[in-house]
Amino acid sequence: MPSSSPVDPPESAGDGGLEALITQADRLRGRIDALRRGGPDGGGGDAPERRWQQALWELAAHQADDLGGQLAQLRDGLADTPADCDGPADSGAPARHGLPGVPAQPGSAAYTSPSASGSGTSLVRRVGSAEWDLLTDEVSWSEELYRIFGRTAADGPLSLDELPSWVWTEDRGPLMAAVTDCLVDGRPLDGEFRVVRPDGGVRTVHMTGESVLDDEGGTASMWAVLRDVSALRRSEQAVRESRDSVRQERLAERTARRLAVELQQAVLPPWRGSQRLPLRGGPVGTLDLAAHYLPSAEGALVGGGWYDALELSDGAAAGGAVLLTVGDLTGHGASATAGMAQLVGALRGMSLAGVRPGPLMGHLNRLLDAAPQPALGSALCCRYEAATRTLAWSQSGHPAPLLLRGGAGEALSPPDGVLLGATYGAAYGERTEHLEPGDVLVLHTEGLAARGGTTGVRPGRAADRLLSLAPRIGSARNAQECLRAVVEEFGGRDREDDACVLIARVR
Repeated sequence: MPSSSPVDPPESAGDGGLEALITQADRLRGRIDALRRGGPDGGGGDAPERRWQQALWELAAHQADDLGGQLAQLRDGLADTPADCDGPADSGAPARHGLPGVPAQPGSAAYTSPSASGSGTSLVRRVGSAEWDLLTDEVSWSEELYRIFGRTAADGPLSLDELPSWVWTEDRGPLMAAVTDCLVDGRPLDGEFRVVRPDGGVRTVHMTGESVLDDEGGTASMWAVLRDVSALRRSEQAVRESRDSVRQERLAERTARRLAVELQQAVLPPWRGSQRLPLRGGPVGTLDLAAHYLPSAEGALVGGGWYDALELSDGAAAGGAVLLTVGDLTGHGASATAGMAQLVGALRGMSLAGVRPGPLMGHLNRLLDAAPQPALGSALCCRYEAATRTLAWSQSGHPAPLLLRGGAGEALSPPDGVLLGATYGAAYGERTEHLEPGDVLVLHTEGLAARGGTTGVRPGRAADRLLSLAPRIGSARNAQECLRAVVEEFGGRDREDDACVLIARVR
């Protein structure tokens, strides 16, 4: 019962205080069921967090059931307890039908099944009582205790000597020690043990009790109340296991993301500021380069996007050549990043071997098609010759490069090309463009597009918004300033995917 306060006078069991508590417990149980039915799905029935939430709901329901049942027992027990429940004066032992905490029997006028219980099994059927008389060796068990142990009245109750043989091996020692302390030292009983029933079932039982002394101070008997808490302990175990499962999954996600980030950082060029390629070329025609990786709005979705620039040795004699590439592989996490690393490695190797952009795309397509894990990818591969300022390029289902010149811009007309990994033996076309000093090339992946658009611009069209930056980019002094304009435009957007941008400015 609630403690008294200066504002609220104390309530007794006889003036409706218990009834009010029972009503509140019933309402609490009903609200738990309503919230559980109306709660969010949580991402699917098999998700670890969903299982954890479900286990917590079950545990809360069990505890609400127990609260309502215990209050009902207290009310009914008080109503039925005779005035002389303290027992005969010569023995000091409580009367067997007035044991503290012993519930009324089913079928009696005092019995009430807790209305808060939604499981169909009342708390009364899970609580039994026992008394062991040490002077007469008489043992008394309630009907409920027989059901908990899986015995019948014909089998008879268990003596204190027989009780340990029914207990789980690991629990026998603690039980015997607790009983001995109660009988010898008068310590109250309060512990749990597991009972193995004749049918092989196991019940977890919580036992509380005390020893009863005779007039000479010796132990005359011991009484106990035993409660079957198997369902409650299973719910608690389910909560622990679900919580551990959620923790393990989160740890695995963090580990996978860290691996993906580390692999991505190892593959992408660690540029800080503008870069100039080819290094062996003259001051005219070389490229001023800058690139940036933009994470998704969710942050944790590390994808398979890449950018790269590499000086090619076969163009050195004529002024130098440069490989420019951006691309994106489907998926997220370590597997997508590992696939990206494989494609970038193949791009670099074949480009250094002199393979042109068109045939190179065909080789990448066969490589991705033969991968053990199916995946799709889009890529843009450009070969720039510094001496002639020519750009040969090929694409595989990827946004075309944007050419900005004189404060205006346009998307280059793309050659034929399907997604990498989509069709075995696909052929990829190649186009050539002549660039002028001051021209700016913008290479980007599709992830640059946001969920929403800006005023006057079609939603999701990154190319349109990039072209609108042509006057600002045209007035920039170097590639780094060009890139800064792009990042300011797209960096704060609510993107669904990560993105890569590569700026190449002809000196």
